[in-house]
Amino acid sequence: MNNYVIISDGSCDLSFDEAKKIGVEIVPFNIEFNNRFYKEGVDISVREFYERMVKETGIFPKTSLPTVHDFFVMFEQYASQNIDIICLCITTKFSGSYNSASTARDMILEEYPNIKITIIDTIVNTVLQGLIVKEAVRLKQNGVDYDTLVEAIESHKSTGRIFFTIKDLTYLQHGGRIGKVSSIIGNLLKISPLITLKDGEIFSSGKAISRMRSLLKVKELLANYLKEVKATSDTYIITIGFGYDLEEAKRFRDLLKKDFSEYEFDINQIGATIACHTGPYPLGVGVLKKLDK
Repeated sequence: MNNYVIISDGSCDLSFDEAKKIGVEIVPFNIEFNNRFYKEGVDISVREFYERMVKETGIFPKTSLPTVHDFFVMFEQYASQNIDIICLCITTKFSGSYNSASTARDMILEEYPNIKITIIDTIVNTVLQGLIVKEAVRLKQNGVDYDTLVEAIESHKSTGRIFFTIKDLTYLQHGGRIGKVSSIIGNLLKISPLITLKDGEIFSSGKAISRMRSLLKVKELLANYLKEVKATSDTYIITIGFGYDLEEAKRFRDLLKKDFSEYEFDINQIGATIACHTGPYPLGVGVLKKLDK
C-alpha cells in the first residue's frame, strides 16, 4: 500500500494550488524585501514578487531557508497519522534546507519511531526540482512503493541539467559573484552570461552579446546535452523556466520547437529562491531523464 506523502521545499517552484492538485505538500522559503519578511506563496505571490523587483529597482531581496520548526510541523501532520514521508530538497550547495529537514526528521522519529522519513538532496533547484517532484508523483500514482520510488529518484537525479541566461549582471554583482567594474562594463555591452547547473553546482558556460544570442546559446547547450545522453522524448522531459516575462518565454518555446518538435515544453515560473540571485529576467530550460522503476 502506498501510504506515504511527497513533500518538497519551496525551491521546486510549484504553486500551492498546483501542489494541492497533485497531492504534494510544500514547505515554503522566506523572502526579505525592503526589511519586511514574507513566506513565498503565502504572504506574497511569485507574480507580486517579480512586479516589485521590476518596479523597485535598487532594492535587492533576499531569501532564507525553511526552519526546522517549519519542517517539523509539516512532518508531524503525517507522522501522527502513520503516513510515511519522502521529502525533496534543493541542492545542499545552495541552501541548508536539507539540514533543516533532516533535523526535523530526527525530532519526529523520537516521537514516532515507526515512521519512515527519507530526506533527499535532489542536487537541483527551481523548475528542475519541480520536474523531479512531478515525476515522483507520477510513479506514486502508478503504484510504485516507497523504497522503489526513493531508489528511482536517487538514481535519476544526476541526469538533471539547467541551461539558462539572465538579462544583465547587476544581481550577480550585488551577490558578490562578479566585481562592480565587470558588472558596469558587461551591462553597457549588453553581455548575458550562460549558466549551467549540474551535480548540484552552477558553472559558467560562456557569454553572449544580446538577449537573442544568449537564448540561441541556451538552445545549443540543450542540443549538445540531448545528443550526449542519446535522449528521446520517450526518455527525457524538458521544461522552460522564466522570471517576469511570460511572453518572452512563449517566444522561446516557439524557438525551441523548431528544432525539438517531438518534445513537449511546459512553461513554469522560477520562484524567488533563485530570482533573488539572477534578477527578474532568468530564462532557460530544465532537462531530466524520466523516472522509472
